Amino acid sequence: MTKGAAELRVDFVSGAVAHRLRFGGGRGQALAKAMGLRAGKTPAIVDATAGLGRDAFLLASLGAQVTLIERSEHMHALLAQGMDRALKEGGEFRDIVSRMTLLKGDAKDVLPDLSCEAILIDPMHPPRKNSALVKRELRQVREIVGTDDDAADLVRVALKNARNRVVLKWPAKADPIEGIRACSHQILGKSTRYDVFMTG
Repeated sequence: MTKGAAELRVDFVSGAVAHRLRFGGGRGQALAKAMGLRAGKTPAIVDATAGLGRDAFLLASLGAQVTLIERSEHMHALLAQGMDRALKEGGEFRDIVSRMTLLKGDAKDVLPDLSCEAILIDPMHPPRKNSALVKRELRQVREIVGTDDDAADLVRVALKNARNRVVLKWPAKADPIEGIRACSHQILGKSTRYDVFMTG
């Protein structure tokens, strides 16, 4: 393991995640809208590519029950440690993490056994032309989890198993992933877009 990967930690209690919790904009955020969180509607969500767990934490902070799936043993361990620290912090952090369930495995194998309305997929994004733009943390994650060459396969499995929708989080200007059907609609952020596939 490289030194960079060794330093990576999942932190729900301080830094960027805590800031987003305070000032992110609640259910008005693009991710929340894409996942179908509306007034009076809070779907059960699976985050099929948990990574650093930030999207799952945000969705749980908005009241959703979120199941996180992570296939990298190292990443899974970092997530478990981060969730444990948030539980020990108590208060709202404990409440939020209590709505998060962490599973280890390949989402393609795990999804058929789960019951969920909405599935979020955030595969490793294609390398940017200008690698200086990629944050160090994301480079560390890539070192751990690799390139997610099976993203199209995962989307196809998710489409068969989500009762309501599958959401693919993808760079705003990137080409669609080949080999999957066109999305129903998109929600665009500054640098990210959410391709929403309605299944219900």
